Amino acid sequence: MSEAGVLDRVLRRDRRVAAAALAAVVVLAWGYLLAGAGMDVRAAMTDAAMPMAMPWSPGHAALVALMWALMMLAMMLPSAAPMILLHATVSRRRDPARGGRRAFLFALGYVAVWGGFALAATAAQWGLERVALLTPGTALGSAAVASLVFLGAGIYQFTPLKRACLRHCRSPVEFLAAHWRGGGAGGAFAMGARHGAYCLGCCWAMMALLFAGGVMNLAWIAGLALLVLAEKLLPGGPLVGRVLGAGLVAWGAAGLAAAFAG
Repeated sequence: MSEAGVLDRVLRRDRRVAAAALAAVVVLAWGYLLAGAGMDVRAAMTDAAMPMAMPWSPGHAALVALMWALMMLAMMLPSAAPMILLHATVSRRRDPARGGRRAFLFALGYVAVWGGFALAATAAQWGLERVALLTPGTALGSAAVASLVFLGAGIYQFTPLKRACLRHCRSPVEFLAAHWRGGGAGGAFAMGARHGAYCLGCCWAMMALLFAGGVMNLAWIAGLALLVLAEKLLPGGPLVGRVLGAGLVAWGAAGLAAAFAG
């Protein structure tokens, strides 16, 4: 078999391995969420009028941060998979000996960005609980504040920043052509972090909706994850985003009107 044929076989094998690894991470993350993420959510939701009783000890804070981190992996990795797999293929072609390691570091850079978001979300959850804005079911208890979150997320869908970030997320080949970096391991990690930053810029407002619908509301989490997937991967993704934005604006405006009318 020629050298090119051997390389093609190695690339196909690497792609299958990388895809299986990504799928395993997503399945494990969803499994953890379905198991309750280590929290007694049902008990907390027995009386929505009661304040959150769980104290914020270091252990509880770590558990919440882990929940957010795995939630982000479960929601974001499926839509990032085409970019990660393409980077793995290109890295292996450019450097057969070290391409696999660089692909792993690219994925690690992407995950690190969302890990940072998980820490910020944990801090936001702590702050919202401190000012009694979260119900025991980890959803915003103020209809007006929740409506503002919907309204803000809807408006963000139409901003130039959103469009620019979405364009980078939807075009893996264009992203690699524009942002490919040498520099070995450090360059691969930095490129993954850059892609993660574009992804964060695209989706942070939708992730904020988790507070409006309930941080541990699995149906809400799955719905948002599917919307992210559709916006990034479907041919009509940008249209999905605009329709979603219009719906969120209408939802938020109607909620505000009802809150002030009441």
